[in-house]
Amino acid sequence: MTLPDLDDLIAEVDRRCDSAHRPGGQEQPDWLALLTVAAQLAGQLQALADDLVEDYVEHCRMHGSSWTDIGASLGVTRQAVQQRFHAPHKRYSPEMMTDDLRQAMVHVKQAAVHHRNNFIGTEHLLWGLTTEDNSATRLLQAAGVSPDTVHRSVGTRLSVGASQAAERIPWTPYSRKAIAIAEARSEQNGADHIGCEDLLIGLAQVGRGVAATVLAEAGFDPATVDATPSAT
Repeated sequence: MTLPDLDDLIAEVDRRCDSAHRPGGQEQPDWLALLTVAAQLAGQLQALADDLVEDYVEHCRMHGSSWTDIGASLGVTRQAVQQRFHAPHKRYSPEMMTDDLRQAMVHVKQAAVHHRNNFIGTEHLLWGLTTEDNSATRLLQAAGVSPDTVHRSVGTRLSVGASQAAERIPWTPYSRKAIAIAEARSEQNGADHIGCEDLLIGLAQVGRGVAATVLAEAGFDPATVDATPSAT
């Protein structure tokens, strides 16, 4: 993968901020509008970079690295790295999930182990959700999206790694964000458990990651189906 250089990023700012360039090109562009878009783009890139580092920090911790070792790798002190990354991530027990979601999670882990991946990404979650009939597949159908098509599409994006099976495989930051959204949605709807349809909505609303891309390409818009009665 080739990283974008400054010229690429400037071109992207120009593309996103067409309104800053006045017709005819006789006047100066709206530099403040361009600055606003540039700051937004920089923030998105920084958030993506933070997620990348956080994911590898968690893997290091899972495999026994000390905070001192991690700090040395990042060029900061142990105290600094602990302050940044030590906040515990909420763990979601099976008791918080519906029976269908617990079954889907079995397929999620099987996908990660089968592909020798040492992480649970949004692609694994979407694969598990679309393996069997459940409230997530019914929500897709209600939205006019084929669950089988989504399942095949995400399957083509499951890459084979080189890790060994682990008792607990850490979730990526996007996966954790997706289930946090799912939990909030279930609570808002007055449900006692997180359902498959909640996690599907969460994966779509995260807006980034393999699952969000696959769902968007399939035409799934969570904003138009979030309250679909037939999905529950």
